[in-house]
Amino acid sequence: MNRLFVLLGAILGWSQATLAQESQSFSDAVNEVMTPIAAVIEYVVFYKLELAWLMGEGTPGIPLIVIWLLGAAIFFSFYMGFPNIRNFKQSMRIVSGKYDNPNDPGEVTHFQALTAAVSGTVGLGNIAGVAIAISIGGPGATFWMIMAGLFGMTSKFVECTLGVKYREIDENGVVSGGPMYYLSKGLTERGMPSLGKVLAVAAALICIGGAFGAGAIFQVNQSATQFTNELVSMTGGENSFFYGRPEYFGVVFSFFVGLVIIGGIRQITNVTELLVPFMALIYISASLIVIFSNASEIPNAFVQIFVGAFSPEGVQGGIIGVLVQGLRRATFSNEAGLGSASIAHSAAKTSEPVSEGLVAVLEPFIDTVVICTITALVIIVTNSAEPGATDGIALTSRAFASAVDWFPKVLTIAVMLFAFSTSITWFYYGQRSFLYLFGNNKAADLAFKLLYIFMLIVGSAMTLGSVVSIADALLLAMGVPNIVGLFIMRKEVKGMLDDYLARVKSGEIKPYAEEA
Repeated sequence: MNRLFVLLGAILGWSQATLAQESQSFSDAVNEVMTPIAAVIEYVVFYKLELAWLMGEGTPGIPLIVIWLLGAAIFFSFYMGFPNIRNFKQSMRIVSGKYDNPNDPGEVTHFQALTAAVSGTVGLGNIAGVAIAISIGGPGATFWMIMAGLFGMTSKFVECTLGVKYREIDENGVVSGGPMYYLSKGLTERGMPSLGKVLAVAAALICIGGAFGAGAIFQVNQSATQFTNELVSMTGGENSFFYGRPEYFGVVFSFFVGLVIIGGIRQITNVTELLVPFMALIYISASLIVIFSNASEIPNAFVQIFVGAFSPEGVQGGIIGVLVQGLRRATFSNEAGLGSASIAHSAAKTSEPVSEGLVAVLEPFIDTVVICTITALVIIVTNSAEPGATDGIALTSRAFASAVDWFPKVLTIAVMLFAFSTSITWFYYGQRSFLYLFGNNKAADLAFKLLYIFMLIVGSAMTLGSVVSIADALLLAMGVPNIVGLFIMRKEVKGMLDDYLARVKSGEIKPYAEEA
């Protein structure tokens, strides 16, 4: 009961003097409650296939969820004929706006839908998550992150194509889409209404958990850590008022998130289409400066990546440990196969579902192949990885500081932008799922907004270990019901793709300016 009062007191803004009378700090109370919950969630979702009997003592097990997601990505890539590679050029044409027709159904442009979805994936998983992967799995984890990103592009194509096809648009033009809709409606059309409903409800429930875990808790936790560390260093170190009080950042952060989420997807995309290019420019520019200031180490970094990917003596359990860390962090970062991004892409203005599916393939490429690789190179060329370390954002910050001592301040700005953009997009994902389950009404909408803001404040005070466990598990679990549905509907998507490409080739589908 005391812990509950501590939490409520902090959230309602009770004075520090009142909190000081409690036996625990806010952070201690949060972590005592959340740590055992995180352990249970992680155990269930990351159940491992043990390999010691096959490959020798000490070989780590492979989480079945990782096999599930990677296997699906590889299968869809071959089955669909690698649209992630063959149709990359067409993807760029579509997102450039050449095919944008303002009269098409939907709420946002192809580019806005992409930036909203990218803002949901390009977050602190690209910064803190990569640091964790390399510290635990070694530089070779980078190779497996890239592979997961390339194959994951096709998973994104499949789910986002279905997201647009089975979306619903109300009388006000508001779009509702995502795995809940294509699982229920798509499987009903195939004579499996009960299975479709079960999978849709499961996807919605897990997506809500993912919104809280990956969208709120992980993002605010790592940005609060980076911001508070920098603020403390400028205001007296351990004697600073802000020392050990990341929840203050959480309150401010949640306030600004609240200002944006009031406006729905249109307001969110208005923010993300400006924020995503800007934050990417800041982070990539700073990273390249760090990388090229250590130019002599670049060749060796690539050697470490490729050799480490297949080394029988990796940092944690050899090749299997390296592979698992790379795939786990990549999937957490780019969300391929989870169905979450289809919620944002469903809002795109288009009458061609496949066109938005092709836009979606750009997400894992931007997120994992480009940004995650850049982060990995920063850590490797500066030799900042610490075997077994799990301090995430702090490790990346030290890598930046090794090149230019004030670069952690640049990283702080990038981190807050990444976290903010991811949080507002994941709010939208969670909100659509919540309203699917509880009805599209004002009471349900308000309830989810308050819950989401509450989790932002709680997340700011949690320890990283619990945060990573909850965020990983709640996010990746979405892939279970989603992949089942994607596999069942694979022939439909393949037919839609072939038909679309044939019409593009024949000239039936052409840029909107030419049609006009």
